Amino acid sequence: MSALYFYLFISILHPIFSFYWKIFPRLGRKSWEGLIPGYNYCILFKATRQPWWWGLLFIFPGVHLYMLFIANIGLVRHFGGWDLKSTLMGLFFPYPILYKIAFKGEMEVTEPLKWDNLDDLEKRKQGDHAILFLSLPILGHALAFIFGFLRSKKSKKIRKTIIKEAYDAVIFAMIAASIIRTNVTEPYQIPTGSMEKTMLVGDFLFVNKITYGSRVAMTPLSFPIFHNTIPYLNIDSYLTWEKIGYVRLPGYSDVERNDVVVFNFPSGDTAIFDPRVPDGLMGHDFHGLIRNYSFHEYVLTTIGNGKNPSYENYEASHRDFYETKMRSSLDKEFGLKYRPVDKRENYIKRCVAIPGDTYEMIDKELYINGELAFVPEERQWEYEISNSPMTQDPNQYRISPSDMKSIYSSWEDNPENWRIRPQLDSLGNFNGKNFVSAPLTNKFRDMAIATYGAENVKPAIQKKGYIHDLQYQVNRYQTEAQRTGGSAPISYFPYFPNDRQYDWTKDNMGPFTVPAKGTTVEINKKTIPLYRRIITAYEGHQLEEKEDGIYIDGSKVDSYTFAMDYYFMVGDNRDNSTDSRFWGFVPEDHIVGKAKIIWFSRDPVASAFGESSIRWDRVFKWIE
Repeated sequence: MSALYFYLFISILHPIFSFYWKIFPRLGRKSWEGLIPGYNYCILFKATRQPWWWGLLFIFPGVHLYMLFIANIGLVRHFGGWDLKSTLMGLFFPYPILYKIAFKGEMEVTEPLKWDNLDDLEKRKQGDHAILFLSLPILGHALAFIFGFLRSKKSKKIRKTIIKEAYDAVIFAMIAASIIRTNVTEPYQIPTGSMEKTMLVGDFLFVNKITYGSRVAMTPLSFPIFHNTIPYLNIDSYLTWEKIGYVRLPGYSDVERNDVVVFNFPSGDTAIFDPRVPDGLMGHDFHGLIRNYSFHEYVLTTIGNGKNPSYENYEASHRDFYETKMRSSLDKEFGLKYRPVDKRENYIKRCVAIPGDTYEMIDKELYINGELAFVPEERQWEYEISNSPMTQDPNQYRISPSDMKSIYSSWEDNPENWRIRPQLDSLGNFNGKNFVSAPLTNKFRDMAIATYGAENVKPAIQKKGYIHDLQYQVNRYQTEAQRTGGSAPISYFPYFPNDRQYDWTKDNMGPFTVPAKGTTVEINKKTIPLYRRIITAYEGHQLEEKEDGIYIDGSKVDSYTFAMDYYFMVGDNRDNSTDSRFWGFVPEDHIVGKAKIIWFSRDPVASAFGESSIRWDRVFKWIE
C-alpha cells in the first residue's frame, strides 16, 4: 500500500474517527483545532502534558506510527486510562475508548500521578510493563531490572518509577534511532575480506547518508534497531503494508568515481531463508546460486547417464527444468522470501565506474574511459607462487593459520587465506605439481618475488573464454574429487552478463558503457543480456524475448531509455570479492551512503596467536 494512504489516514481520517472535534473542548481547546492536519497533533501533545513539537515528528516515515501510538496512549491516560486494559485498547483498538471519552462522559481529565503515592504507582504498573514489553520485548525489562537494581540504593522513588523511565527511554531511543539511522548515519561492520586491505574484517565504520542525499525510507514500518531480520527469532524486522517509492533528499555530492560506497545488494531481491543467520545464505547471490547449481546438477546427471553435456543442450531443453527443481528444493529446505530494496543486505565496495563511463578490465588492470584507473594503495591480487616449501605436500589443501604464522611470520599478511592448489594443464588435469595461491598487496608481492624470484610469482589471471570450455570445468571437477575428495563447482557463466554470447571473466571484461539516466541504447539479442535485469527487476517492466524480436510491456522495441543512473562496484581485494563483475550494475535507488570513518577495529583471529584483538592503528581512521 502506498504511504500516501497512510498519511491521509493519519492526518485526516484518524482525527475524525477519534472524535477530536468532541474531545478537544474537554481539553480546553476549540473544536476546529482538532481537525487541522498536523496542527491538531501539536495541540494534542501540548494539552496532554507532552512536548508540543512531538507533533512535528509525524513527517518522518516509520516514526509516524510510533507517534500515533504515543498520541493515543497519552490521550487515554490523560483521562485516567492507566490500567492494562485501557493501555492495550489505546494501542490497538483506540476508537471505542476514545468514543467513551468523547460522548459518554465516563472518563474525566485526571491530575498527574504522584510518584510518592503507592496507589498512583500501582494504577499504571501493568500498563507500563505492557508498553515496555511491546517496545523492546524481553530486553527492555532486562535493562530496566539492571538499571533499577544499580540505582535502588540511592532512592526508593527511582526504584518505583524505573519501568516508566525505562519505556520512556526505550521509546525515545527507538524514535531517535529510526530518524538518525534512516536519514543521517548508520553503523556498519565489515563481514568479509572483499575490500582488503583498504578495510579489514572486523572494521566498524560509520556510513554517511547525507553525502549523496538521504534516501527516504521505502519500507517505513520497521523495527529501527535491526536491518531486516530480528536475530534468534529469525523473523522479518519490517512490514510491507506501507511502501514509499524511491525519493532521495538533496545531498552535497554525487557518487564519485573511487568512492567507497555502501549499497543494498541488487541481486538480493530474493533471499534464501537460512536459520543460520548471520552466517547463512541470506546475503548470497540467489540468482547466481540458482544459475550455477542448476547447471552443475545437469552436467553431473547427464554424465551419469552416459551422455555428453553441453551449454546448447542445457539451454534448449533442460534449463527451465533444473532451475525450477533447484528453486523448489531451496524453497522446501529453507524457504524463499522477497526483500524490498531498502531491506536487502548491505554491501560495501569501491565505485569504479559512474553513469556514462566505459568499463574495461584487461588482465586484472582496470581501465575507465580508456585510461588506467585509480589503484588503491592496499589493493590485493591473487598470486600463484611456485617453488615454495609448502608446494611439496600435495595432500594438504589448506594451510592452518598457526602453520602459516610460523612459516611466514615476517609477512604478517592474511595467513588464513593461503592455499595449496593443484597445477592443471590446459585440459584441467593435474600435472603432478602444486603452487601456493595467496592474495597479496604490492608490498607483499615484492617480498615474495625477493624470496622466490619473479619467474615463480605470477598473478592468477582468467583469460577470456575459459569458462566456455565445459570439458575443462568437468576435468577440473573430477581432478579435485580424485585428488582431495573435494570438488570444484561447474558454473554456468558466473560473470556478468552471465550469458554464452559473452566470454568475459572477472579479470578480462568489457568494454561496455555504464547506463546513465535518460540515455538510450539499442536493444537486440546481443545486447539484451547486459540490460535484462535493469529492464525487469530494477525498472519494473515486463520483458519477452521472442523469435521475432524483443518485447517490453507488450510492444516490440529496438531501443530502451534508462529511467535511473547505474554504477559499477568492485572490491579492492579483486580476486576475493563478489561484486558487479558477477551480478552487474547497481541502481541509484540501491545506494545507501558513503563510508567515511572506521571508528573501531577488531581482528577476529588475533587471539589465536596470543595477540591483542583491537587494531589501535585503525581506530578513528578516515577511509580513502
